[in-house]
Amino acid sequence: MTNFEKFLDKNSVFKNISVLSPHYIPKILPYREKQIEEIMSYIAPTLKNQKSRNILIYGKTGTGKTCSVKKIMEEFEKIQSNARMHYLNCRVYNSKYRVLQKVMKDYWPELEKAGFGLPFIYEKLLETLKQQRYLIVVLDEIDMVKDLDDLIYTLTRANDESGTGGLSIMGISNKLSFKENLDPRSKSSLNEVEIVFQPYTTEQLQKILEQRVEEGFQHNAVKQSAVNLAAALTAQENGDARYALKLLMRAGEIADEKKKNFVDDSDVEEARKRVETDIIAETINTLPEMHKITLHAIAKLSLNGSKYARLDGMAEGFLMSGEVYEEYERCCRQLRKKPRSLRWYKEYLNDLEMLGLVITTPSSKGIRGQTTLIKLGHEPEIVYKITNTSFFC
Repeated sequence: MTNFEKFLDKNSVFKNISVLSPHYIPKILPYREKQIEEIMSYIAPTLKNQKSRNILIYGKTGTGKTCSVKKIMEEFEKIQSNARMHYLNCRVYNSKYRVLQKVMKDYWPELEKAGFGLPFIYEKLLETLKQQRYLIVVLDEIDMVKDLDDLIYTLTRANDESGTGGLSIMGISNKLSFKENLDPRSKSSLNEVEIVFQPYTTEQLQKILEQRVEEGFQHNAVKQSAVNLAAALTAQENGDARYALKLLMRAGEIADEKKKNFVDDSDVEEARKRVETDIIAETINTLPEMHKITLHAIAKLSLNGSKYARLDGMAEGFLMSGEVYEEYERCCRQLRKKPRSLRWYKEYLNDLEMLGLVITTPSSKGIRGQTTLIKLGHEPEIVYKITNTSFFC
């Protein structure tokens, strides 16, 4: 027997574990049929050589936004036309240059090489549209683009300058208020429709998990009570389907570790403790560097305690924005990084709050002057341990 065969022959509650991955797109997406139909109705004109509306899709993490859009893209690509959809994760493609270069590389392979300036890439975009092409640029986590106003202006302006073809933006965001930070000119040029994905209810999560259990686990390998518990815990937390799937997958791994042939409530309860840490680490590890340093500074101060903790009006666990910024600057100096301005620091806080990593609130009347109070959204020990693997301040 080879080293691998002992793992291949091992008994498992899983039939196909990849079905529980957040990247898996099932044949049917329960409870998102209405949103999928609505999005398809708005982008269908591009298949008839007409420009479609710009679309902004909102909803908390794990509400099926990305999965729904990718499902639509699968259907879109089955139809022969001059239209193309381009999906970009803006955590990776987080600037105007990166977005334009990524989209244009599909049409102009020479752009794979570095060194082309933005004006040259923009001219290639205009040439592409003049070939009667209709592009839909899907920007997932659109609010992570650093120069978003410039990007929106550039993409929308291309329609006016090309004369033919068309380009539409489909933005996906976890943050309902992200448009508030846009320049008025950008808001006006978007002229978008908005679609909101609501968090899943307990009953909806139950059905979603039952669908994946049938595809991903051995017959009768998951107790119905375990499915119900995973759905209830998730709905109680945030209605995040990805969390529910990760919970069930980890519960299955725990059952395998115990050499059981079924998953029950106790496995789900144990999985819950592990999954929370996993998700926090996953979120933190994908943060841009300055966001991560800011979070590290907050975690370090949270462990040591605020020097203003005894002030009237200071709630337990909260820190003053000013002391966090000072700690952020100190960490940057020790890491030999140039600290960014207060304006950028405030943007980092907004992004961290959007991801549920911190909580911010205006100071109460008991504190002299106006400031922002900051608190970690998770246990300081866990956050500090994760960020400290990258930074040693």
